[in-house]
Amino acid sequence: MQHFLLTWLGTAVALLITSKIVDGFIVNNFVVALVAAGVIGLVNAFIRPILRLLTFPITLLTFGLFTFVINALTLWLASAITPGSGFEIRGFLPALLGSIVLAIVSSVINYFLRVVD
Repeated sequence: MQHFLLTWLGTAVALLITSKIVDGFIVNNFVVALVAAGVIGLVNAFIRPILRLLTFPITLLTFGLFTFVINALTLWLASAITPGSGFEIRGFLPALLGSIVLAIVSSVINYFLRVVD
């Protein structure tokens, strides 16, 4: 349970940092980031596996680079599910750049959380 909470908090912080780096990737405050992290987790748990299965041939042909597009689409979907909440992604390019930055920032934060844990 502690690992889950630390990962959730780490993702929320990573969302806030990503919103400061990528234009068009908007997270208003920490509470919004917590909600967005939860919605992203649900989308990743239920919809992302279906997308990965359907796009496996394209992912294989692009040597895995299409995974960035899948990540961007899931982020964009998560922002569309929560309209008016303060979590907004304005277009595909901010979603794509945001997914790349979010992956890097989340990896760094989760690395330090594992060291502390």
